[in-house]
Amino acid sequence: MNTVARVRFVRVSARKARQVLDQIRHKPVAEALATLQFTPRAAARLIEKVLRSAVANAEHNHQVRDLNALRVSRAVADDGPSMKRVQPRAMGRAFFIKHRTSHLTIGVSDETNGVNVPAARPERPRPPATGAAAAPAAKPAESRARRPAARAPRAGEPGKRRAASKRTGKGKD
Repeated sequence: MNTVARVRFVRVSARKARQVLDQIRHKPVAEALATLQFTPRAAARLIEKVLRSAVANAEHNHQVRDLNALRVSRAVADDGPSMKRVQPRAMGRAFFIKHRTSHLTIGVSDETNGVNVPAARPERPRPPATGAAAAPAAKPAESRARRPAARAPRAGEPGKRRAASKRTGKGKD
C-alpha cells in the first residue's frame, strides 16, 4: 500500500527542499519525523507537515494501524512557478528577483522494503567460445617495448627556447 501527500506552490525553492528530503528518504516515519524536528531549516517545517499528512492519509484511507511499519518510500521536490519581481537600482537600472516555489510530494508505504526496486535480471548463460575467438592473438614483442620518458633539461643545458610574446614581435632567430 502506497499513500501520497502533496502540497503545491510552497514558497521554498526546490533545491533547498531537496537537501532536506535527501535526509529522510527511505527511513521509517518515526525516524524521519525526529530528523525533521531537529533540522534547522525552514523547509523542514513544511516537509514535516506534508509527512504528517501522508501518515494521516494512510490511517484514514487504508486503515493502517501499525504506524511503526510505515516508511518514507517517495520524497520529491519539483519546481513550481517563479514569482518575478523587479528591484529598482541606481542610475535607472533594475535587478530582477525570482521568488521560487516548489511542489512537495511525500509517499509512505507499509511494505517491508518500502521501495519498489525492480528485481535484478538473472544473467543468461553464455555459450563457450570456440576457435579463433577463444584465444586472443599475441602481440609482437616490438609493440610492447616502451619508449623512454622525456626528461626536462637540467640547469645549464640548452633546451627549447620559447617564442616571445606577439606584441614585441621578437621571436626565435
